[in-house]
Order: sequence, then structure tokens, then C-alpha cells
Amino acid sequence: MTNELWRWSALDLAQAIRAGDVSSREAVQSCLARAEQVNPAFNPLSEIHAGQALGSADAADAAVRDKKELGMLHGVPVTIKANADLAGSATTNGVVAYRDVVAQESNPAVDNWVKAGAVVIGRTNVPAFSWRWFTDNDLHGRTVNPFDAARTPGGSSGGAAVAAALGIGALAHGSDQGGSIRYPAYACGVAGLRPSQGRVPAFNASQRSERPVASQMAATQGPLGRTIADLRLGLAAMSSGDARDPWWVPAPLELRQPGESRRVALFRGTAAFRADPAVLDALERSAAWLEDAGYIVEDATPPRFDEAADLWLNVLMNESSGSMQREIERVGDRAIQRAYQSMLAHTSILDKDGFIEAMAMRTTILREWSVFFDRFPVLLMPVSFERPFLVDEDQQGDEAMGRMIRAQSPLISTAILGLPGLSVPVGLSDGVPMGVQVAAGRFREDLCLAAGEAIEARASWNVLERLSF
Repeated sequence: MTNELWRWSALDLAQAIRAGDVSSREAVQSCLARAEQVNPAFNPLSEIHAGQALGSADAADAAVRDKKELGMLHGVPVTIKANADLAGSATTNGVVAYRDVVAQESNPAVDNWVKAGAVVIGRTNVPAFSWRWFTDNDLHGRTVNPFDAARTPGGSSGGAAVAAALGIGALAHGSDQGGSIRYPAYACGVAGLRPSQGRVPAFNASQRSERPVASQMAATQGPLGRTIADLRLGLAAMSSGDARDPWWVPAPLELRQPGESRRVALFRGTAAFRADPAVLDALERSAAWLEDAGYIVEDATPPRFDEAADLWLNVLMNESSGSMQREIERVGDRAIQRAYQSMLAHTSILDKDGFIEAMAMRTTILREWSVFFDRFPVLLMPVSFERPFLVDEDQQGDEAMGRMIRAQSPLISTAILGLPGLSVPVGLSDGVPMGVQVAAGRFREDLCLAAGEAIEARASWNVLERLSF
């Protein structure tokens, strides 16, 4: 049994370790053996911390024997994304020049998992600067989608999604500024939660300067896993407050249910960009499953959807045109340089007044979405309007990038507004994972997770059963 512990959920492992039915060492050894088996072929882990992990596991088992107070992730093996500070480990962010940027302290989100008892077994791969929907870089190499090597595993938390799909750790840490949790989860057949901005504290002490304000408003950190119950556990452990993040909000994980909490808006797309038939099929099936669970599903379009997506591109790209662009040009690999230039080709250049007006418009659009969520507390929509992209599709020029940006509108529109979004796997289409996104108002992760669980229960999807290795 113990050599199959890599298949267990985080929730089951936490309960079994707490009860003494299995040891943390056994769980960690099982996941490390799994990594040894599959990491060479798929490369989700950029680093494996076997010795440290086994030492932490032994300490966790001693705490169980000594009947000490145990955290909610006590002894559970997890992975940490390579763009988040982990004390004693390099925050490479997929950049060769950063291979020696060793963190002296951990990111608050990472700290929270460790304080909850999690055992870090390794670091997951990212694209350079965590700035692409693909996971490949000159330092750590390419991460491969375990379902279809010709398609992206997503980015930038591509290593995290592949690790979760393959059973290398029960939970994976990720971050999301433009779909970087939800898109890899979608591409790899796992679940991924982007929390509201302010829900999970974050800060990298290793960073040279504070990130710009629009990035602060869009970026969040959250969990990826094989079940939504595990995401609940991962979020609860990750969201404790930390004084290093002044944006953190002490919002309860469960809030009062709105009177229309069972009402769902079904959004298929806009006239400007029609969704792939497989995407629409996943939406229709999920809508039917929600209705079966007692939800009331109605067609509805969130306000200024296209404007919100455009806002993400314009404010983030304009504010990155200084030090970030110079750093990409100085030390970025060719892939990120090409992708960045193609994104610039679709960016409206804003002067100071234009940028101020754009940031003000963010509030206007968010206000209108908040009113929309009063009527429809849950929004069911695509993760992306397309199936997972072919590998390196962002290297095919400006026209290809323009189409990709439009396809990712469901990801980037919600990101710039700081809203929560949940990627839920629902099955395969011609061997490619498919999923849907559930979004809600600020700090309503509880509504996303509840609707996601209703879909999950009826989809009967188990990613490990679909992989033959």
C-alpha cells in the first residue's frame, strides 16, 4: 500500500498521517520514487529536495508520536513553483542569470504551507519570468504535457500542473497573473484555483524592486491538485495572514450565502471570438450537471467582457515597458523575447494620462461585474476559448499571438479584476484534457468551490486513471 501513496489525495494523506495509519516518510518516499520514475520524461520538477524532504518527514512523524499540535497539511508532500521564494533555494523564475538568487526567507504563501506541516519535495518548472502560457526555458528545459506532448502543459505553473497530474506531490503551489494556475490545470486535467487578490499573502524578499501596481492587483497565489477537496485544504492552509503583504484581507473562507446563490450565468463567448466545439461541449455538459445539482443556469454575458480583457493586456504591458522589458532583453531566453515582442504588437501604448484612465476604468468594470454577481453569484465560462495550444505556438509571430490573447480572454479578464476563478477538469476530447472555469465575486471562492464540486462529482474524472504510466 505504501508504495502507492503518491496516488492518495492530500486530504486522505493528512488524515492518515495524523491518525498514524501511514507515516509522512512513507508518503514522501512514495512521491520521490514517483518523481524518479516520471520526471526524466516529463520534467515538471526543476529541483528535487529529497534529503531535506525526508528530514522534514521524519520530524513530522516525531511530532505525531509526541502528540504535538499538528497543522492541517501535517506531513503532506507538496511542490513549490520556481518563482516563489523558498528559504535556502534559488528563486530562478526560469532564468539562467537567476540560478544563484538563493532566498533567505520564504514567500508568505510558502511559509503558510510549511507552518501547516507540508513537506516540500521539490520545485516546479516555469517559463522564463513566468510570462508565457508555455513552460520551457534555457535553464531547466521543457516540461511535457503527459496527455499530448505536442500540446502545452500550460504556463506559467506548467510544472506544477504536470507534477499534480503525475502524482509528484499531493498539492502543488502556483501563481496566477493571467491564467497561470487555471490554464495549466486545464491543459493537464487537474483542478486549479486562482484566489481573489488579497486572499493569500505573497511577497518575494529576493526581488530587486516592488512589482508595479497593476501586477499587484492581478497577481495571486493558489493551489493545484487532483481534487477540489484538496484545493479547499490547500487554500485554507495558504491563506493565513502575513504582515509582509499589506494587500492581504482577513476575509472568512465561508461567507453568507446570497439569496440567489444557486443562480449561474452561462457564458459561451462573444461575437468577436467563438469557442472551439469541444470547449462548448464541456460547457454544456457542466451546465447540465449544475442543473442536476439544483442550480438554475441561464445564458448571460458579464459586462464589458472584451474591455476587461483588453485592459489586462494594455495596463500590464505598459507598466512592464520599463525595468521588466529591459530585464527580458538583457537576460531572457529567445522564447520569452519573441513572445514579449508579439504581445507588444497588440498593445495600445498609453501615456501617463492614458494609464491613469485605464486604471480608473478597472474600477468601473469591476463595479459592473460586482452588480452582475449580485444577480448571478456564479459564472460558468470557458477556461480558454481554444483547446490547449500546440507547443510554442506563441513563437509563430504576431498574428498567432493575437489569436491566443483573444482565446485567453476568460483568463485575463478575471485576472485584471482580481476575481477568483476555478479550473475544473471534465474529461478528454480526442485525447486532450478539457475543463471549464467557475468564477464569482471577490472573496467568493466558496461559491466557486461548491459549484466546482457539483461538476466534479458528475464528471467522474480521475486524472491518474487516465494516465498509463
